Amino acid sequence: MSSDRGSQLADGQRLFVGGEWVEPDGGHYAVVDPATEETVGWAPEASREQVFAAAAAARDAFGPWSRTPPEERAAILGRTADLVRGALVPYAELAQAETGATTGTARGMQVGVAAARFRRYATVEPAEWAIAPQVNEAGPFGRAAVMGALAVRQPVGVVTCITSYNNPWANPAGKIAPALAMGNTVVVKPAPQDPLSVYRMAEALEAAGVPRGVVNVVGGRAVEVGEAAVESPDVDMVSFTGSTAVGQRIAEVCGRGMKRQLMELGGKGAAVVFDDADLASAVSGIGTTFSFYSGQICTAPTRVVAQRGVYERVVEQLAAYAGRLKVGDPRSPDTVVGPVISAAHRERVESYVELGRKEGAVVVAGGERPSDGPGFLVAPTVLADCGPEMRVVREEIFGPVVVVVPFDDEEEGIALANESDYGLIDYVWSGDVARAFRVARLLRAGGVGVNTVGRNMEAPFGGFKKSGVGRDVGSYALHAYSEVQAIVWQG
Repeated sequence: MSSDRGSQLADGQRLFVGGEWVEPDGGHYAVVDPATEETVGWAPEASREQVFAAAAAARDAFGPWSRTPPEERAAILGRTADLVRGALVPYAELAQAETGATTGTARGMQVGVAAARFRRYATVEPAEWAIAPQVNEAGPFGRAAVMGALAVRQPVGVVTCITSYNNPWANPAGKIAPALAMGNTVVVKPAPQDPLSVYRMAEALEAAGVPRGVVNVVGGRAVEVGEAAVESPDVDMVSFTGSTAVGQRIAEVCGRGMKRQLMELGGKGAAVVFDDADLASAVSGIGTTFSFYSGQICTAPTRVVAQRGVYERVVEQLAAYAGRLKVGDPRSPDTVVGPVISAAHRERVESYVELGRKEGAVVVAGGERPSDGPGFLVAPTVLADCGPEMRVVREEIFGPVVVVVPFDDEEEGIALANESDYGLIDYVWSGDVARAFRVARLLRAGGVGVNTVGRNMEAPFGGFKKSGVGRDVGSYALHAYSEVQAIVWQG
């Protein structure tokens, strides 16, 4: 870490606006380590005027950047990937301090994935493709002719990227890299809980040669900061990852301005486990994913819909799995579940567990605070004997809590899985692959894992229903951050 970076953490992080590091009008606030409850550093509080200035800088930079050859943009992204990878350990240490992630998660799934995403978009892909010629008969529009056409991907313009707290490296990289690759400029508004990592990402982009104004980072705790980043007349598109409630408010503003949207919102993933499933695989997949990031992950299968023939064994094995997970200091090499992001969020998760008890669910694992020491720890918790009407089944808890609901036949299992306001990622476990794929196609979710919780990082990612709007990841992100233009000529 350079002396300048160290000074920014100790004395107060500066904003990145128009290629300059500027003092925030609103001063600074403490970023707290969820594991130690100590101050990590001091984050900047931007004013509304500074956010508007960042958007104006992005607007000024858009014309030249959008005309920069794609190969030059790709080269900058490639250099950024190398810089992030080269500083993986110190970057991961900061991410761990801000988020409470375990060491493996901070290195591999936060900083490591961010580097991989910048590397992914350092490859130039074709941005235009031919449309089949059309033969037009003579008519009011002229003589008979053969009409050719091209479809061309064009950048949208200025994109506001509002990022989530559960991954301050991979999430912003997944927005910034494809947006820049397509020729857009960005205003990044990081999550207030862990924004310091995003400013380190801006430093890497600056060192890689990104021109002034192409990338801007303005953060803060005040609602007005995010509102300004959405409302600015210089902004053409908003890419948001976060809660459905906030996404709905952003969508209302975007609708008034006809701004493009990419929304990755809440989830309450269902894991449908049939009688013939490989239970060891199902329990391992569910247990690993719902405890990952201490349950602060929207793709987790937090609703287990288990067929009667295996219901009791699923409950028993999930409870045993949860009980074996080491909860504690994320810097300890054997810790699997570290803290949640804040004291307030811990109280929210704990309140849902208590609500589940009142609704009639049985706590078969967890349910108690694992430690009186420092750190916002929540024990991995399994709630059994749940019904579809319960709030713990219907609402996103965003913590290491899973509910188990029984079903009788395939039709009921599908109905229970689909009985949700959300539809991000669901899962199916069955020894009958034909049935698993048949059921997968009937689930109202943007993605379905068949006998796995693994991801294909080129597959489209996004949700049905209140889980979001649009798709990103891989080439789909290039589509998301672009407009399609038709160019037609007479042959």
